[in-house]
Parts: sequence; C-alpha cells; structure tokens
Amino acid sequence: MNRLAYSALWHLALPLVALRLAWRARRQPEYLHHLAERFGAAPRAGARPRLWLHAVSVGETRAAQPVVRQLLARYPTHDVLLTHMTPTGRATGAELFGGEPRVQQAYLPYDLPWAQARFLARARPALGVVMETEVWPNLMRAARRAGLPMLLANARLSARSARGYQRLGALAHDAFASFAEVLAQTDDDARRLAACGARAPRVCGNVKFDVELPPERLALGERFRAAVPGRPVILAASTREGEEGPLLEAFARHAPADALLVLVPRHPQRFDDVAALVRKQGLTLARRSAGSVIGAEVRVWLGDSMGEMAAYYRMADVALIGGSWQPLGGQNLIEACAAGTPVLIGPHTFNFADATEKAIAAGAALRCADAGAALREAARLIADTATRQHMGAAGAAFAAANRGATARTLEAVARALGT
Repeated sequence: MNRLAYSALWHLALPLVALRLAWRARRQPEYLHHLAERFGAAPRAGARPRLWLHAVSVGETRAAQPVVRQLLARYPTHDVLLTHMTPTGRATGAELFGGEPRVQQAYLPYDLPWAQARFLARARPALGVVMETEVWPNLMRAARRAGLPMLLANARLSARSARGYQRLGALAHDAFASFAEVLAQTDDDARRLAACGARAPRVCGNVKFDVELPPERLALGERFRAAVPGRPVILAASTREGEEGPLLEAFARHAPADALLVLVPRHPQRFDDVAALVRKQGLTLARRSAGSVIGAEVRVWLGDSMGEMAAYYRMADVALIGGSWQPLGGQNLIEACAAGTPVLIGPHTFNFADATEKAIAAGAALRCADAGAALREAARLIADTATRQHMGAAGAAFAAANRGATARTLEAVARALGT
C-alpha cells in the first residue's frame, strides 16, 4: 500500500471512526472527552524542553511508569508529555502521575498526516518514545520531517502482528526504519521487528519487570485478605469477554465450598455485564465498589475498581491470568509473580510468550488447558501449602532476576538526545 492510499482510507473512515467513538461512549462517556486532541490539538509546549512518551492503553501505561520516573529524575529541566489512545490508559496515567506537575497527558491523534503534523508542531518534543508496538506510518513520517528522534521501547511483535505490518509493504518498512533505535523485549521480537524494517534492533528485556508494586496497594491487599479470614481466595485477573462464563462454571463445580473468587475484568465498561453473568450462574455476588463487608455467603467478589490489581494479587492464594483462556494472547503475569502469587495460565499466551515460558520454567506458573483444568489445579494448590509457597517464592525471584530494561532504555534516550 502506498502512503496516498493509506491516508485516503483514513479520511474515508472518519465517519466510521466517529460512530465507533459514539458507540463506545455509551458505556464510557470519556471517549467523547478531549475530541480535539484526536486531531492533533496537543497541549502546547511551554518554555521547558519536553520529552514525549506514548503508551496506548492500561498495560503500556503501567509499563511506562519506571521509564517516566527515570526520565523525570535524569532530566530535571524537562517536562514529560504522556499520550494514550484509550480513556482507561489516560485514567491510569492520571492515577500514576496525577500529582506530578511536570507530566501532562493527551490523546495521540489519528494517523492523518495533517493531524500528526499539527500534534508535533504544538507539542514540540525533543524526543519521542513509543512503548511496545504502536507504529503509525504518518506519525513516523511527520517525526522524520520534523527532525524528531524516535525510539521504539519495550518493543514486542507477535508473528500475527508482524504479518499484518508486512502486508503494508514499504509503508510499514519505512515507518519501522524511521526509529533511531528499536529496543526489543526478546530475540524473537527483534527478529520479527527487523523483518518489518527496524534497523539493528537491540534486545533490552521487558520494562514490566521494573515496575514496583506500590506499598500502599500491597497494604490494601493485606486488609482485603484480613476481611475474609480462613477462606481460600482465587483471583481471576484481567479477564476478557467470553472467559468469565466458563471460569464461573468451573469455579462452582471445582473450587472448595468456602473459596472466594475475586473476579477482575480487564475492561471497566464490562463490569455490569460480568456482574449479570455471576448472578446467572447462581453465585452470591458482592462488588468492590459497594465498599461493603464480604460476608461468608459471598462466593464472588467483583473487582470493579481501577488501579488495585496489586492489592488483588496480594490478597489471593492463586491467580488465573485472563486473556489466555480465549485466543486473545494473554495478559501480563509479571505483576502476579512479583507479588509472590502462584500463577495459572491458559493455552493462549502469544502476547507474553517469552515471559510466560520463563515463568513456567522458573516454577512460578503452570499452564492449564482450559478453565476446568485451571480451577481443579487451583483447588489442588490451595490444599498443598508447601507447593503454593514454593511457587510464590519462585515468582518473586523470577521477577527480580529479570529487571534492568529501564536502565537500558534510559541509555538509549541519552544516545538519542546526545547527553
């Protein structure tokens, strides 16, 4: 595909984009907030130089936390602009950095050539850092024209995503080649990124290992745990559509009678739908948002809150990681390991293949074929305290042993800035 056709398709799709925003706003009104930013109206730069970091949604924003903290510490005369594509990503950024006056937030514009040029003209960053693999051809062309050095950090690229980029041909090749440096998570990621056009990608590891679990969230998890004394706690973390039904059915069938299932959907707009699924299964439900005591009769506690996943991990005896029970690629299991919680993972983990296989090899995680097998394994671990404690300790050691990607990312920032 050539650039003219690509840009024309974006312009033709704008009515559909507007409809999609309106559709999503039915459940998340925030999708209709800051609309001008979707077309390049970034907060204007002030007198201080600015570093720009793009983190598309929740996972990327949480991964960016140690990078942003280190940028603020190492470049005290600079501000940071943090951009997102989703309201939940933006809310996560506000939670992590809302009290930091040197951090501003905005949406990254749609990949229209004039919108990207407007964004860069207003933001005027000295450097751009894109987290993971949010690569937009017109954005990269605008950055190249503006003489803006760009880094692709914590980069991962599944085989399926690589095939998608390769279908764009020279358009994608030029976009990947425009990065000053590409910092891949694994050797496999580096190989696929190079095939898409990245120039000599470096393997730097995964910055998610460097994310520190907030002590106040861990303390909250201890209070959650104290509220259900003597009860085994099974966490279903970051579940996706199509997963909760089988997990609830398996919980009702295989979990100990006194077990509590803490169910935390990935997307907040689905909280009410998941609550309805719990009731349909005939299980007694309480919601975190209600703030009420978890009675002995409650079988499912719905974690309908934002930013408390570390607390849920600390509360749990065992964690089932969502996104892996349907062919969705899995969610991040590193935070669970760092919290010392044994991990059960499903068959679909292509988004976190390297971390998952390493966690399994370290004895921190077990792979299960389906929801039924996972709940049977959870029941076995609850009954086997020694094995459960061994897995938790192995997870904490695994997480600690793989730190260091943030430092390597900051070295690349220094090279790009010439500092």
